[in-house]
Amino acid sequence: MKWTGLNELREMYLSFFESKGHLRLPSFSLIPKDDNSLLLINSGMAPMKKYFTGEVTPPRKRVTTCQKCIRTGDIENVGITDRHGTFFEMLGNFSFGDYFKHEAIAWAWEFCTKVLELPEDKLWVTIYIDDDEAYDIWTKEVGVDPSHIVRLGKEDNFWEHGSGPCGPCSEIYFDRGEEHGCGKPTCGVGCDCDRYVEFWNVVFSQFNSDGKGNYPPMEHPNIDTGMGLERLACIMQGVDNLFLVDTVQNITKQVSKLTGVNYGDDEKKDISLRVITDHMRSAVFMIADGVMPSNEGRGYVLRRLLRRAARHGRLLGMHETFLYKIVDTVVHENQGAYPELAEKRDMITKLIRVEEESFARTIDQGLQLLNGYMDETVKSGKTVFPGEDAFRLSDTYGFPIDLTKEIVAERGLTVDEEEFGRLMREQRERARAARKNAGADAWAGESNVLDGVPETEFLGYETLEAEAKVLAIVRDGARVESATAGDEVLLVLDRTPFYGESGGQVGDTGSIESEDAVLEVTNTTKNQAKNFLHHVAVQAGEIRVGDKVKAAVNADRRAAIMRNHTAAHLLQAALRRVLGTHVEQAGQLVNDKRVRFDFTHFSALTKEELKKVEELVNHEILSAVPVESREMPIEEARKLGAMALFGEKYGKVVRVVSAGDFSKEFCGGTHVSNTAQLGLFRIVSESSVAAGVRRIEAVTGTNVLALLDETTQMVEDAARELKLNNPAELVHRIGQLSAELKEKEREVESLNAKLAAMRVESLFSSAKDVKGVQLITARFSGVEPAALRVMCDKVLERSQNCVAVIAGVNGEKINIAACAGKDAQAKGAHAGKIVRSVAAVAGGSGGGRPDSAMAGAKDVSKLDDALSAAEKIVADMLK
Repeated sequence: MKWTGLNELREMYLSFFESKGHLRLPSFSLIPKDDNSLLLINSGMAPMKKYFTGEVTPPRKRVTTCQKCIRTGDIENVGITDRHGTFFEMLGNFSFGDYFKHEAIAWAWEFCTKVLELPEDKLWVTIYIDDDEAYDIWTKEVGVDPSHIVRLGKEDNFWEHGSGPCGPCSEIYFDRGEEHGCGKPTCGVGCDCDRYVEFWNVVFSQFNSDGKGNYPPMEHPNIDTGMGLERLACIMQGVDNLFLVDTVQNITKQVSKLTGVNYGDDEKKDISLRVITDHMRSAVFMIADGVMPSNEGRGYVLRRLLRRAARHGRLLGMHETFLYKIVDTVVHENQGAYPELAEKRDMITKLIRVEEESFARTIDQGLQLLNGYMDETVKSGKTVFPGEDAFRLSDTYGFPIDLTKEIVAERGLTVDEEEFGRLMREQRERARAARKNAGADAWAGESNVLDGVPETEFLGYETLEAEAKVLAIVRDGARVESATAGDEVLLVLDRTPFYGESGGQVGDTGSIESEDAVLEVTNTTKNQAKNFLHHVAVQAGEIRVGDKVKAAVNADRRAAIMRNHTAAHLLQAALRRVLGTHVEQAGQLVNDKRVRFDFTHFSALTKEELKKVEELVNHEILSAVPVESREMPIEEARKLGAMALFGEKYGKVVRVVSAGDFSKEFCGGTHVSNTAQLGLFRIVSESSVAAGVRRIEAVTGTNVLALLDETTQMVEDAARELKLNNPAELVHRIGQLSAELKEKEREVESLNAKLAAMRVESLFSSAKDVKGVQLITARFSGVEPAALRVMCDKVLERSQNCVAVIAGVNGEKINIAACAGKDAQAKGAHAGKIVRSVAAVAGGSGGGRPDSAMAGAKDVSKLDDALSAAEKIVADMLK
């Protein structure tokens, strides 16, 4: 047994199983493909579930992988212990109905003892309690000492997850020595102490559970193994700490260098160093696979990790952005096995820096508020932090609830999560709706309906018309033999010139005709089985399965789509030249009207940048550059510098679309043959889609002329409305109007101030004394929020021992302003909490600072009740 680096261990394992006839597959993306049951890949077998179930044929019956994984179930323990992490790599060898227990056990032992040279007396094996077959293989065939084999029950050594494939498993443990044990006489394999480390699990999937306690044997049993690479590295490097493994330790050293805090000097600071190290490993890998920070789904997981790391940086005294400086080290330590990290380095670095800067802008104010809220909770003798305060921190200051829970726990508090959940319900409903993958749900049904129908041959790169045969007709989700005039059905042909919607390009439209029928094609899509689905309306006659038809694409519409798709490629190339290589496609929609292109960038483009991008694209158009499409091996395409879609995985052969040396991209869409066919390119708009993602919409060809006509008409209409004879005078006249409006606004503000001063005088005459504080409540009609705020300011100018709640009604809309002077605040008054409670009576909500706050309400009929409730609300608050 000799010290071995993590990267070397990975290669040793994969090479060993290649020598046993296994196909080495690269790690699958952390984003599950065609699997809505997982947010992120969390095990080695997760991306291969369909191989095990037989839904998809594996590339070989024997496969070996090193799979990157993310698990966030124990995120609160990351950093606190030296074993928990959110990112890890899982080594695995898999058999899909090929070899079984004899080979799996023998090879596991051979790798451990011959390749790794682990001492046999340090290795222990567990088996399922009644798996005598495995026991005999371990002892009689492999030669393991029976005293080093332990039988455990179903909870420990039987792998089962609901219904489906399941079976007993056998685990291999390493004995780290008595000094790592708990000292109990019962200490042994399976003990919770740190002496015996389980590092390899071999699952024998030999039964098919029906979920009701019945386990019929599978006709072709499978092998599913998993070995944590980092855990194995701990054993081989003689360390008892994930963060002391060579590649991970090098990241921690970089964190220490940036923060000036040495690992091992202070246990509390070590927690922060571990959190930052782990979370940055996760973040870099997630971003490289296409995860973008957001407030839902896997994007929220990424944002949570980055914000948690940033907060621990602050605990180490880092008040400037620094996480992005760790990216290079993470990439350096892992790029040998994961070259995509180096390819995406610039984009990953930029995204993390922008996300950290964004969080920094809110965290200081949020922490200050959180500390104030915690002080109030503790002072009142409560141990539950209000859910409404947690909601405000999340909604207004970007504080994730998990971060709030973590921080308040340090003060011995828990969060009222029920109240928080109630206030977040609308947002969560919206998030669930956004996450719902309606498309995937729909395809699932259609795919089953079309079982057995061969994939469609696509002819649309070369021709827009073709003879074909009808293979299937689907109406209302079921296969039928024919359709007649008035029916709307899905038609599957053996071959088609129609492009099926994919890659952001919309599907083709056109016509299909047989001897007996005329059909209008309103859209074309395709399913996972590569059946092109022609959405048709039967206009005349009858169409039958087996009919010969002529399929014709709408040529003008296809030409417009192709112009816009080629424009999308030129646009991405231009953006990378103007903004930098961090720009990556994050989504697109290409139709006959315009191109909508989403890309990774972190600030709005300036007018100069947009102009430069537009000029670059038009230069390529006017240069009449040939556009070529070629299929080639993926490695050859990468050497050419072809751009791949961010986060997408490709097969061994890819299609590359090139516009000279200006643009080279992997793409399966349709394109013009020469850039000159685009005519002209014009950017219509630039906007934000999400954090770190911008959107450009643009037009080409005749759509540029339509845009110019529309703009000209708009200018003429505006000039006519302003009674100008010459549209050229429009800018000057608008400037005059703007100056006039500003002057009117100043006059209104002055009148509001005078009116407020007059009204305040009368308000004090009706003020009530509430525990030594003057309370003013009032209601006005036709008063805007700005005037309400002015009245509150005037109240505070006159008295600091005063609380005012003033409502303004405009139709059905209610605005409520509240203020509390310094003396009133010292006695416990808090304007934000007062206005929130008052507004709630009238079906509203709001809040704000202790001295000044605003709210809105909906029910005018309850406004008087709300204002009357102010007296008790303030009285309960005062000391």
